[in-house]
Amino acid sequence: MKHKWPFTPLGEVLAERRELPSEQDLASGRVRIIEKISFDTGQIKLRVDSSTKTGMILVRPGDLVLSGINAAKGAIAIYDPKATEPVAATIHYGAYVPDSGRADVAFLWWMLRSRVFQELLLEYVPGGIKTELKAKRLLPVPVPLPPLEEQRRLTARIEELAARIGEVHTLRNQAVEETEALVEAAKDGVLERPALQRWRVKLKDADLVINRESRNPAREFPDEIFTYVDISSVGRGPSLLTVGRQMQGGEAPTRARRVIHENDIILSTVRPNLRAFAKIGRELDNQICSTGFAVVSCGPSLDPDFMLLQFCSSFFVRQCMDRTTGAHYPAIKDSNLRETEIIVPPKSEQRQIVAELDALQTELDALKRLQADTATKIDALLPAILDRAFKGEL
Repeated sequence: MKHKWPFTPLGEVLAERRELPSEQDLASGRVRIIEKISFDTGQIKLRVDSSTKTGMILVRPGDLVLSGINAAKGAIAIYDPKATEPVAATIHYGAYVPDSGRADVAFLWWMLRSRVFQELLLEYVPGGIKTELKAKRLLPVPVPLPPLEEQRRLTARIEELAARIGEVHTLRNQAVEETEALVEAAKDGVLERPALQRWRVKLKDADLVINRESRNPAREFPDEIFTYVDISSVGRGPSLLTVGRQMQGGEAPTRARRVIHENDIILSTVRPNLRAFAKIGRELDNQICSTGFAVVSCGPSLDPDFMLLQFCSSFFVRQCMDRTTGAHYPAIKDSNLRETEIIVPPKSEQRQIVAELDALQTELDALKRLQADTATKIDALLPAILDRAFKGEL
């Protein structure tokens, strides 16, 4: 690896702070404790409570703070120079005072988060990046160090480029959200077409059965293994569910009661706005789900895929939310669920709508894949910039 500048051991520009916080300051909360440092941003998050059973170190404003365990992953921060009080951290962290006459602390922060420094750790520290980075291992590591003015120039340039990359990330995320919203609106628009409104019926009057079958695994088959589907098993729908949690009948929770069959649709009645709705795949036929779901079994005049898409629509979810009860644990009762309205056109038209909405979803999925590829390329920009910067090429 070529470097433009001479190498300087970090111990020549960083001094370990070896102060300890008083027990009184910790107990009173005057000195708060670092909970973690963000890998991505280097932001410090402080604990809510002040209790600790671990040895602590003191960190003063302007110190460079490293997680000895996760420094190689980016857990490095500059404690706010404008802060009026010190903070504390466990002994798995290290606090370092920069020599302001020789090193710019922001320059060091960027360098220590770069691939260049990770390669130096692999070269100079026994065990490399997997070793806890205590002062005795960190400070002897030599790093390429330009003159102070050049450090400041590079830091300003890196931060300018990082800000631009951040703007690109923001614009990309906005584009993803706007695209998803457009597709969601298009799906809702299909179901809200005036020509379909004559097919509106209440759920209780449709060709379906809600919660058709119940079974108590603990009593009926205590020694057998079955698959249990609880709320955590289902993400935002529409989706096809093929896996759950295997357990013995005798260990089944009291909520494990509702029998599910292939092509049934399960609707989480708790916080229905989260759309934890799914169609059951054949792998889960004749298994058990939580009573936190309503199990909908479609009759011959209903297409399960059409019903799932409709249940996941804003048209249906709004009705559910209007009928939920409970402030802290909002849920819709089965009796209220039966009063919601659905659209039930002829089955041929149901399948036509499914094909139309599937085509929209396919377009969205293709766009998401493209955007994910773009995000990967954007994520690679900053590490590449840091590589160039610390090799003297920026």
